[in-house]
Amino acid sequence: MCFINKSNPSATTSLTLARIARLTLSLATSSMNRPSNLAPRSTLNARTARYTNRAMSRINHAPFAAMKKACSNPSGHGAYAGVVHPTFLMPRKICAYRLLPDVSCVFLPCSTEMAGGIVGGEVGKRADLYEGRVTSYFILACVVGSLGGSLFGYDLGVSGGVTSMDDFLKEFFPRVYRRKQAHLHETDYCKYDDQVLTLFTSVLYFAALFSTFGASLVTRKRGRRMSILCGSISFFLGGAINAGARNVPTLIIGRIFLGIGIGFGNQAVPLYLSEIAPPKIRGAVNQLFQLTTCSGILVADVINYFTEKIHPWGWRLSLGLAMAPAVLMFVGGLFLPETPNSLVEQGRLEEARAVLERVRGTLKVDAEFEDLKEASEAARAVKHPFRNLLRPRNRPQLVIGALGIPAFQQLSGMNSILFYSPVIFQSLGMGSGASLYSSIITSSMLVIGALISMSVVDRLGRRFLFIEAGFQMVTSMVVVGVILALEFGHGAELPKSLAVILVLAICAFVVAYGWSWGPLGWLVPSEIFPLETRSAGQSIVVCVNMFFTAAIAQCFLAMLCHLRYGVFILFAGLIVIMSVFVILLLPETKQVPIEEMSQLWEKHWFWKNIVARDQERQQQH
Repeated sequence: MCFINKSNPSATTSLTLARIARLTLSLATSSMNRPSNLAPRSTLNARTARYTNRAMSRINHAPFAAMKKACSNPSGHGAYAGVVHPTFLMPRKICAYRLLPDVSCVFLPCSTEMAGGIVGGEVGKRADLYEGRVTSYFILACVVGSLGGSLFGYDLGVSGGVTSMDDFLKEFFPRVYRRKQAHLHETDYCKYDDQVLTLFTSVLYFAALFSTFGASLVTRKRGRRMSILCGSISFFLGGAINAGARNVPTLIIGRIFLGIGIGFGNQAVPLYLSEIAPPKIRGAVNQLFQLTTCSGILVADVINYFTEKIHPWGWRLSLGLAMAPAVLMFVGGLFLPETPNSLVEQGRLEEARAVLERVRGTLKVDAEFEDLKEASEAARAVKHPFRNLLRPRNRPQLVIGALGIPAFQQLSGMNSILFYSPVIFQSLGMGSGASLYSSIITSSMLVIGALISMSVVDRLGRRFLFIEAGFQMVTSMVVVGVILALEFGHGAELPKSLAVILVLAICAFVVAYGWSWGPLGWLVPSEIFPLETRSAGQSIVVCVNMFFTAAIAQCFLAMLCHLRYGVFILFAGLIVIMSVFVILLLPETKQVPIEEMSQLWEKHWFWKNIVARDQERQQQH
């Protein structure tokens, strides 16, 4: 390709502008029509880099040497960018330049994408050029942001422990307390079957469900940070009301405020962590939400173990301490940076770039910042994000991220065990103290599972963890169901040896959930939505999650009473369906930049036909 330079007319060669245009067009066309059996990207990148460097090394006479220097890649990446050859596709690190007579050098940003065959500045095509390191500012932002999980986790742990405390039951649910004390045949499975008692647990999640609609608006208009602050305030109020409650309606009101706080936190925190993290460690960073959730559960179980011995107000201390993580998150949120994605979405470009530079620890953020701006422009073009989610090209994200994964996360039965593990263990014949101690063991397994997941999720991938855990969880549930079917429910306590096996089986189930559906149930949905539907998509994720959480919480004790051991076999069957769903429909997303996630659906055996048909209809219009 010959160069044209207004400052040096002698450098102008015989190629006309028309020929330059044809050459550029041939490059773009060859990119779009690239056969699937061409050399892989790494091979083609190396081959093209060698070619362009050889070609440029021969241009040493003065006019072209000047142009060679003037038109070097301003971002400092890749080979010389001034050479284009139609027989080679330009890889990501060799950006094309368009050289016109009225300007010295015009940058044409990496519009040719080899992997997906997309041309024209598609978002995320500079992902290989992203630079940065893990800074102390980034770590602080992640730690403070992930505290939202501690609110969710603390309530998951504290509610089940409190509902098993005699002092709490005597004050608010005397009928359940009398049934618990009576050694009747129904106490094996049915001693806690009370709809008002389960409403104490489930109303929080119904409140979280409805609050996500307001949280979505705040997250989109005012930013992720504002949603986190609103959630912490609401959670603090709920903890204070519950600690001072004197009757059941006051308890329910406090739980509603807690639910609103969880709705805001679960809407904003996964988005915050996904957007602020570099692509290569996004999986591990996003799982901080699950780790703090698990840690909150463990802390709540430990607190319940000790407050159960404080009569008659120990339960008030357990409920009131929910204010502690809310205070931490609010104070930390005051110093929390807004995500660059959100700032760009709000049109605050200079502030967005400053935050990006500070979080990445480098001034070389041109490539990533350009992708953010392009993604924001695409997002602003979408006036109705919820309606846009229903379009065929967003069908994979809707089915997998917004509906399938959050629903299956709850249908695994895990949260039922977390809500009612003290109740379950007491139903198996353990005393109040022993049941709370067993709950500490299971929640510890959850923390261990989360730590394992953080360390391997970006190496082993999401699919592997889902599938392996599915096998382990099914086995555990079948073991629990078979033992209970053979040995329990006949009016006698379970033998101690079998009780130990049951606890071990539940621990195996919990640790498998802890490295799979627990963290990945939030990670995968948060990373697969494009920016234009991300806030709306995350709202649906939280809504679906909270709906099934509330439904399971409300129904589980009744199911345990009527289905008995069959409830565990039911969960095992649902886990089999979940695993098949993942195997057939979910592509691997590890280390794929969020901006390039759409390319996965274009290559997937099932989704590619749906996405392709929608793209064809768009082109026709």
